[in-house]
Amino acid sequence: MAELIIALYSDDSSVRSSVKAALGKQLDATLAIHEIKEFATADALRLYVDSKKRVDLFILDGEAVPEGGMGVARQLKDEVFNCPPVLLITGRVQDNWLAAWSKAEATTSHPIDPFNLAAKCAALLKADSALAK
Repeated sequence: MAELIIALYSDDSSVRSSVKAALGKQLDATLAIHEIKEFATADALRLYVDSKKRVDLFILDGEAVPEGGMGVARQLKDEVFNCPPVLLITGRVQDNWLAAWSKAEATTSHPIDPFNLAAKCAALLKADSALAK
């Protein structure tokens, strides 16, 4: 099994640390180990995506500044052919309708619940790999 690549975008290093701690090295025994590529700016994330490097899952912070993850998600979904799934971290549950606008497949809200986040990421990766077969 090839290593999975998760792209994580947040301008807040504590959010990135929380996500990394929640996901560990492997989400469950049926999935390959993963590597998390961290991006503090949307421009850095776009450069990575534009370089055609593989990404299996995007985790984007909707509260990132100056460019929020919801707009970045919408751009990825509109511009990346066969865009991998996107999980958006929203500021509050009431913002989930904005995540739907952004075309994200899943959401979670701040503060990050590590078990919820890991379960949603695993489900997205499993569903995406099932669709690819």
